[in-house]
Amino acid sequence: MKTNKILKIVAFFIIVSTSAFAQKKQQIVGFDKIEVKTVNRSISKDSIIFMNTNKGDGLVIFENIAFKKGTIELDLLGQNLKGKSFVGFAFNIEDNATYEAIYFRPFNFLAKEATRKSHMLQYICQPKYTWRELRTTRTGEFENEIKTPPNPEDWFHLKIEVGEKEVRVYVNNSKVPDLVVERLTEIKSDTIGLWVGNGSSGKFKGLKINN
Repeated sequence: MKTNKILKIVAFFIIVSTSAFAQKKQQIVGFDKIEVKTVNRSISKDSIIFMNTNKGDGLVIFENIAFKKGTIELDLLGQNLKGKSFVGFAFNIEDNATYEAIYFRPFNFLAKEATRKSHMLQYICQPKYTWRELRTTRTGEFENEIKTPPNPEDWFHLKIEVGEKEVRVYVNNSKVPDLVVERLTEIKSDTIGLWVGNGSSGKFKGLKINN
């Protein structure tokens, strides 16, 4: 009896310790607490980060957060400007030009044409696998329609599940992923950040990381 009681106490403390460890791994970070480096953009930063418009792609790289695998969540706001609004999130950032990213084309959210609808959401692996390269050589594998598209003028919620070999993307708390892709590179970096495309600005808030 005494031995069983001791074993139960030990098991209890193992469960509590494991639970506490799992909770510690989760990070909920306000942007005002993040140290950043900007690439080809100017920003304003408090609880919301605004990235201005400029030619070429832009990054806001987080300098005090490490992430390789897990879940990333945040809210994004682009614009309903055809060909001029590309907003997303970058991960596995090796340098200013080498990274993976998930991004959106809000100007396609309300499109009626089948082709434009299929181009709402995109995975890229720069610099080799640009959107153009993937669309040409592996059509339909790395971009997709969002089944319940957001309003292009409103904030929308993004959840990215980053695994060793696969990435799953969920929009506005969808239970079913809006995009599932095979990663086109190995994990080489634990650096992550915000991303906007050529000629685009963007707003970001509500970052939540669980790794």
